[in-house]
Amino acid sequence: MPEQRIRCGWAGDDPLYIRYHDEEWGVPLHDDRQLFEMLNLEGAQAGLSWITILRKREAYRTAFDNFEAEHIIRYDDAKIAELLQNPGIVRNRLKVRAVVKNARAFLTIQEEFGSFDAYIWRFVGGAPIINHWRSLADIPAATDRSRAMSKDLKRRGFTFVGPTICYAYMQSVGMVNDHLTGCFRHEEVG
Repeated sequence: MPEQRIRCGWAGDDPLYIRYHDEEWGVPLHDDRQLFEMLNLEGAQAGLSWITILRKREAYRTAFDNFEAEHIIRYDDAKIAELLQNPGIVRNRLKVRAVVKNARAFLTIQEEFGSFDAYIWRFVGGAPIINHWRSLADIPAATDRSRAMSKDLKRRGFTFVGPTICYAYMQSVGMVNDHLTGCFRHEEVG
């Protein structure tokens, strides 16, 4: 019988969630398009479960031109109306419009900093923060860094980027390693 790996408790037993936990969550990400995608997916998750968004991720990629900001900034009211009819995504008008607004802000940041990667990783000094949590209850919902990120993103025109969303984002793109110390990924990612 194969050895059962110990994972963070939130990964549960859904194969999609397990694959996300084992292959993506907490791995440092530096690709601008993927960073933009994850920021918008984290925003789409507000009020929902992450597994809901994971199940819709491919539909999001199709609906939002693979999160190519240069395409998204051209979306007009007709395109927004079309997206709001798409059952593959969360059909919330504010969340759909947020992706368009965020695309504009994202491109402005790329112009100012050379890349979104250069901008966003400044909030952790350019290197992942390795935490050593023993239980899920130890992990904060937000931190001073996520609050600073949220404040700055909002100032630059982003929406659906509150401190809790920003912390979830930091976890997902590997800015912080919040795999529990008992999880097999803690050492691998760290």
